[in-house]
Amino acid sequence: MDMHDAKRIEIMIEQIMERRLTDLLIEAGVKGFSVLPVRGGSGRSGLWSRQGQVGRAEGLSCVVCLIQPDRLDALLEAIFPVLDRHIGVVNVTDAKVLRAELF
Repeated sequence: MDMHDAKRIEIMIEQIMERRLTDLLIEAGVKGFSVLPVRGGSGRSGLWSRQGQVGRAEGLSCVVCLIQPDRLDALLEAIFPVLDRHIGVVNVTDAKVLRAELF
């Protein structure tokens, strides 16, 4: 079976900015993505959890999408304004997909 190169992008962002980020992904032509809740983790400030957070500080979401490799730079430029001002981590990895036309 033929496999095709793709890029998998995982973006951890403050939940209150999730909609702004997904709107930018759609505007940039991303055909599909998944949004996952992040229950907790560890970072610069140490361990954290969603439990006990009050108000708008609802934690983080992880947005995952797959795109064709030649679209990576344009996508990163499109989402950078949101990430520049808010907590966010972007992870880009190589991936293989069965149906390249879907991405």
